[in-house]
Amino acid sequence: MAQVSFASEYKKATFAGGCFWCMEPPFDKLTGVVSTTSGYIGGTMKNPTYRDVSAGHSGHTEAVEVLYDPKKISYDELLKVFWRNINPTTKDQQFVDIGPQYRTGIFYHDDFQKDLALKSKEELEKKKIFGKKIVTEITKATTFWPAEKYHQDYYIKNPVRYKFYRWNSGRDQYLDKIWKK
Repeated sequence: MAQVSFASEYKKATFAGGCFWCMEPPFDKLTGVVSTTSGYIGGTMKNPTYRDVSAGHSGHTEAVEVLYDPKKISYDELLKVFWRNINPTTKDQQFVDIGPQYRTGIFYHDDFQKDLALKSKEELEKKKIFGKKIVTEITKATTFWPAEKYHQDYYIKNPVRYKFYRWNSGRDQYLDKIWKK
C-alpha cells in the first residue's frame, strides 16, 4: 500500500512573542497543531545563530513557526492564542527580555493570513484590553531560520529551568492580570 502524505495540506503560521521557549507550549497543546519550531525571522542575516540574534544585531526576532492542519484548527484560533500569550504594547521587549530580537510580530504567509491578522489587531485595539496602543508588527514572512537543536522543545527537555525562567520573567503574572479581569 502506498503511503499518503498529508503534509501538503498543512499550513504555516509564524509568530514572534519574545522568548521562543515561551511561545511553543501554548501552540503545542492545541488539537490541529502538527509541530512548532523555534527560530528566527525578520532580519537579513543568513543562517543566524542564537548568539547573532541575542546580540540584537541580526535584525531577526525570536519566533515560533507553527505547522497546523486547517481542517482541525483555524488561523483565527491561532491568532487568539498568540494575542493571549504576549504583551503587544511594548516595542522591542517582552517582559524581562529587551531588544529588537524580542519584538512581537505576526509574519503572514498569504493575503488570507494578513487580512485576519490585521482584523484581529483592530478588534483588540477597539476593545482596549491592554490599555495601551498595540505595537505588534504584522509583516510578510521572510525566510524562517530554525534555532539550534537545544532550543527546540526547551520546556520539555528542561522543565525546571523553563518554569523558573517563565515565572521570573513576569509573563504569567501579566497575562493573568490582563485576561482574568
